[in-house]
Amino acid sequence: MLENWVVEPVRLPLIRRRCHVCASDSFRTSGKFRVNANHKLIDVWLLALCTGCGETTKITVMERMNVRSVRPELLDRLHDNDPSLAAELLQDPVVRRRNHVSLDWDDAWRLDTGGSDHLDREVIDVSVRFAARIPVRPVRLIAEGCGLSRAEVERLITDGRLVSAVRLSGRLSGDFTFTLKR
Repeated sequence: MLENWVVEPVRLPLIRRRCHVCASDSFRTSGKFRVNANHKLIDVWLLALCTGCGETTKITVMERMNVRSVRPELLDRLHDNDPSLAAELLQDPVVRRRNHVSLDWDDAWRLDTGGSDHLDREVIDVSVRFAARIPVRPVRLIAEGCGLSRAEVERLITDGRLVSAVRLSGRLSGDFTFTLKR
């Protein structure tokens, strides 16, 4: 029987950027946008607060764009401070590269295994699905989902009792499957 696990966000990730006031290196966003239109041009920023001192920083989303080139439904979402739009934009590599920021997903996600009835089986087949592009170490997911230590998971991989079509070392942010033989 194939088990279905889901990795889902529980909050927006921290934004890694140096604060110019207190030298902290992380900002938290609530998903609020600042939209500034000047005649036919529009600027949009995602606002974030320093976790150290509370100073506000702006993550540039749009800069000097013609208002008519922005889809009306996108403008509505910006004006409504849509938190799902903030999540989408934070995961956009173009936005992150333009603003020289990275994301910190520590404690911003959870693993839903659908219960613990799989823990006593000798062989389990698991399909892991990501609800958002959250970079996580598969070894950590498997350890958490199966109630094992990371060292035990590493040993199972080495012994060939934990197999997958994807490389289980490093980080993944896409769906994968694995089989565990105890």
